[in-house]
Amino acid sequence: MSGIHLALLGMSFGPSGPPAIGDPFGGGFFAGQISTAGTGVADYNLVIAPKSSGENSSKQWKTSTGATAGTSSVIDGPTNSSNMNNASHPAAEFCEGLTIGGFSDWYMPAKNELEVCYFNLKPTTTNNTTSSSTNTNAVPSRGSNYTAGTPAQTAATDFQTGNTEAFAALFYWSSTEFSASVAFVQNFDDGIQSTKGTNGAKSLSRSVRAVRRVAV
Repeated sequence: MSGIHLALLGMSFGPSGPPAIGDPFGGGFFAGQISTAGTGVADYNLVIAPKSSGENSSKQWKTSTGATAGTSSVIDGPTNSSNMNNASHPAAEFCEGLTIGGFSDWYMPAKNELEVCYFNLKPTTTNNTTSSSTNTNAVPSRGSNYTAGTPAQTAATDFQTGNTEAFAALFYWSSTEFSASVAFVQNFDDGIQSTKGTNGAKSLSRSVRAVRRVAV
């Protein structure tokens, strides 16, 4: 079986390496790679869910104020999300309940996973906020903040603003808790990662988009 066919099934890549960012892969689209150990060596490929079935524009992180155990990881989205798979956590419950492309292991991405999605699939041409976002779990590892022009708008046409798979130029929930009342959010317009109460208050209804992992 060719590397392309394997990639579309969410399996190991052929000798040509991974698909291009935004290409069909693993029930969704290839969003980049992560290093859970923070070494710059990829151990997972990130798959972003199709917008039509894997995104919801109005979900609360939590329906009440209070800490949620097991949701503090900036990279372990599967564990964070699994610990919120209940009606008290609508955004994670939405992601956990999905079956898309024959896969049922979708989840709500952790902070550093969501940032990789922004870096590689930025929908707009807006200048980035330069106070974000170091990410040692990205591949390659990034030890410094954005510049105004990096990342640039994604080259994946379907993910550019106005097209079928584009993220909205709004805040999206991550599964990473910051405090009892606030979780990390990522703005898909200028890239800022925020924990301010007016942005990351868990009771707010915000966008969420599911991801899944495929081992390298």
